[in-house]
Amino acid sequence: MFFGSFLLLLPATWYVYHGITPTNMPPDASGQGAGVDQLIFYVHILMGLLFVGWIGYFFYVVMRFHKSNNPKADYVGVKSHASTYLEGIVAAFEAVLLIGFAIPVWSGAVDKFPSEKDSTVIKVIAQQFTWNGWYPGPHGKFCTNDEKFITGDNPFGLDKKDPSFKENFFVNKDLVVPVDKPVIAFISSMDVIHCFACKPMRVTQDAIPGMVFPAHFTPKKLGIYWINCAQLCGMGHYTMRGSIKVVTQPEYDKWVAEKSKAAAGGGGGGFE
Repeated sequence: MFFGSFLLLLPATWYVYHGITPTNMPPDASGQGAGVDQLIFYVHILMGLLFVGWIGYFFYVVMRFHKSNNPKADYVGVKSHASTYLEGIVAAFEAVLLIGFAIPVWSGAVDKFPSEKDSTVIKVIAQQFTWNGWYPGPHGKFCTNDEKFITGDNPFGLDKKDPSFKENFFVNKDLVVPVDKPVIAFISSMDVIHCFACKPMRVTQDAIPGMVFPAHFTPKKLGIYWINCAQLCGMGHYTMRGSIKVVTQPEYDKWVAEKSKAAAGGGGGGFE
């Protein structure tokens, strides 16, 4: 028992003091990443200290109350209030984490959304086993869609009579967004439950059939970042990958104009 507990304690201690550092976190390419990482760091430190503390207490109890040291049972029990004080300290630490870190991070990264007029707005539609990105075009207007318009060549039910239809376009798996500008993604699903996750952007949001959930992030570094499905969604779950390419604003504007023009030339609602 002692040997097994000791073997368990060694890697846990190493993990606390060497594994939980900002340098070992996934690359941070988002505006909200620092706060999220800081909260994760402090929570792991607390869990590591609790783990080491409880293991130490376990050893103490085993040795202190071993039969050889206590041949006769003591029916009075513990008289000290040390454990109560320790529990109070842990509760206070957790309150500080919740009020001082978790709630502000949640407010900035989840609750308070940037204005749509100052953001890049896209719609992300999950589908076994791919990601569909719906862009509104240069004027930023999505055309209406309804299930009654769904046909074999119009899987998303876009209203072809809507004036914005010809500007709207779709991309498959690989999204493009501009740097240093908030992105609002309205996430939904065509079939089963999926989960849109891009770790470098510190964004994760479930995609549930029949519902639309917004998520936001602010890209801060140019580059290409992976999108994964963080919810087991079927036999091909492992293939459901995509990317977010972060480019400069002029490059993004040029890309949108080209895609929108190609969509208009093909009758609108172009799909890549």
